[in-house]
Amino acid sequence: MAPPPRDDEQLRTPLFDAMVSLAESRKVSFHTPGHKSGKGIATRFRKFVGPRVFSIDLTTLDEVDSLQNPTGVIKEAQELAAKAAGADRSYFLVNGTTVGNHAMVAATTGPGDKVLIARNCHRSVLTGLIVSGAQPVFFQPLFDRNLKLTLNVTFDTVKAAIDANPDARALLITSPNYYGLCTDIERIIPYAHEHGMIVLVDEAHGPHLKFNPKLPKCALDAGADLCVQSTHKIVGGMTQASMLHAKAGRINIDDVTNTLKLLQTTSPSYILMASLDLARMQMATEGKKLLNRAIKLAEDARTEINKIPGITCFTKEMAKQAGMADMDVTKLTITVSDLGLSGYHVSQMLNTRFGIQVEMADPFHVLVIVSIGDRQEDLTRLVEALKVISAETGLQGALLPLDKVHPPSLTNRFAMTPRKAFYYDTELVPVNRAAGRVCAEIVTVYPPGIPLFVPGEEISADAIEYITNMAGWGAIIDGLNENNSLVRVVKA
Repeated sequence: MAPPPRDDEQLRTPLFDAMVSLAESRKVSFHTPGHKSGKGIATRFRKFVGPRVFSIDLTTLDEVDSLQNPTGVIKEAQELAAKAAGADRSYFLVNGTTVGNHAMVAATTGPGDKVLIARNCHRSVLTGLIVSGAQPVFFQPLFDRNLKLTLNVTFDTVKAAIDANPDARALLITSPNYYGLCTDIERIIPYAHEHGMIVLVDEAHGPHLKFNPKLPKCALDAGADLCVQSTHKIVGGMTQASMLHAKAGRINIDDVTNTLKLLQTTSPSYILMASLDLARMQMATEGKKLLNRAIKLAEDARTEINKIPGITCFTKEMAKQAGMADMDVTKLTITVSDLGLSGYHVSQMLNTRFGIQVEMADPFHVLVIVSIGDRQEDLTRLVEALKVISAETGLQGALLPLDKVHPPSLTNRFAMTPRKAFYYDTELVPVNRAAGRVCAEIVTVYPPGIPLFVPGEEISADAIEYITNMAGWGAIIDGLNENNSLVRVVKA
């Protein structure tokens, strides 16, 4: 679907305007925050960022509305966001997409409800299950040996999970994934709806998709009931600023509203919310033009990178050949393993030698996100740095054995729900002796944060071997204790 036509209404920024007006009124403040428009801020901080930002660091006041119960300018700003996104209701999130995932799960499922979840979900999805008491049934994306990475799930995989679990309450998928790979939402969502399931989409990496026809279709346009987007990831929101979008019909929007009241702070950052108001305006009025530039920068860089000996950057065509429905081309997945280097090595080299920080690294790749904030000189600097690394290293063949560093295929071996395991009596045991024990903690390899150990699930020997290998190669393991040697499990 083409992006909505430019609408003068979308030029409005009601929340930001109200914040500026209040700041310029210079009223005497006897309310929080205690720095009182910056007068109490540490001098070094104020000198670095400037004084004006503190004048819009506000609390809930009549002039700027309340996020917990919006009736004024926040309500107007969220209504504009809903129109831009094609939603029936949109919500500003000040705890990132994490709280959006919590809310999607907790607002639509309850204790014992079965939820079909792609195993490449973010750990925040599992936290939502702990809140709701629902039972996950995982299905697995495949590992592609040519691209050397875990793909997104396919329609056939999701169909098989739906067919095998007709009593499931909801389906939750992640699309695009961290690498920009998209599942076939245009087939998956209608199929799930035909089987009476609510469809929830973690679209953290897709807040820009709606606003340029060259990009994959967004989840709402494909019929999702709820989707959450990280406005701070690709477009102009500040870090921690996200949005949750809802379509009425299969879900109760009041349940979503009330769930967010439980989960979000009563002291939200108005600076973050203002960035959401402005980011929506920017995308709705200039998104196509800004994203055209970002797409061109990314595609030109991809072409140049693919000319460098020993380095490749896969294309949309290659992603489709691997079975993916589509790909967001603003993600550059740069394969470096033929240089005899891991992605971790190259990420460190780019950072320390060339002053370039990538989004993430894995055993075989570094991932670069090209956004509306990038410029030609940024991409040129990246390409030139990769040329130097290639010339200095030469073709040495893969350093890491493929079979040791791709995620295992994990089955659903749940002894209890994630919620029950989380609140059960637990103990710490050595990871290398944890096979067969019931996990009580979420353990992921980060990034991208895909869960390997899940509360309530029996820990497999394959998962232990994978995590041990990844820790040895330099990956960050989140959820273990004592230098990755201990894991929390349910007491026998």
